Amino acid sequence: MRSPDQTRKILLDAAYEEIHHYGFQAASLSRILANTGLTKGALYHHFPTKLALGYAVVDEVIHEEILNCWATPLTDCQDPVDCLMNLLQKAAEDTGDEFVEMGCPLNNLAQEMSSVDEGFRQKLGHIYTLWRQAIANALARGQANGKVRADVDTGAAAIFIVAAIEGCLGMAKNARDINLLFECGAGLLHYLDTLHAKP
Repeated sequence: MRSPDQTRKILLDAAYEEIHHYGFQAASLSRILANTGLTKGALYHHFPTKLALGYAVVDEVIHEEILNCWATPLTDCQDPVDCLMNLLQKAAEDTGDEFVEMGCPLNNLAQEMSSVDEGFRQKLGHIYTLWRQAIANALARGQANGKVRADVDTGAAAIFIVAAIEGCLGMAKNARDINLLFECGAGLLHYLDTLHAKP
């Protein structure tokens, strides 16, 4: 027998997949339930509205995904540029055609919902802010230990890096071409390499 926490996680994971595939507005609660085998009662016990479910997907699934993939790994990096380059290369290796077809869940929701719902806009903005701050902080630590050029504006660099990652994914999604993603990523890797302090 499932615990309430397990049931909630099953619903969140299924909702994440549904929203990633169809977007929030077209997401179907009926499809989510069909994919989980759970009842409407179980769904509404944990999430009284579709909006509450969407917010939980942002706060608990997408937020954790960004932290785990991009922010937490930078925490203890001695050379943040190398760490960022490694994270990009790992992301490229883990990205399949399905992800290219559907795009970045964070960016998708930002494009779809930021002008429609203030709650989504704020929650998604909070994730972007955390992501940028993690990169800026890592670069600042790199400057302190001589790994990153002293003249780099760490905040501006972080904004550009996040924008480039999301832009690469967006263009690849539009073109449905994983090679475009790799070419765009190669340009970003070249930019990151310029941030290294000269030996």
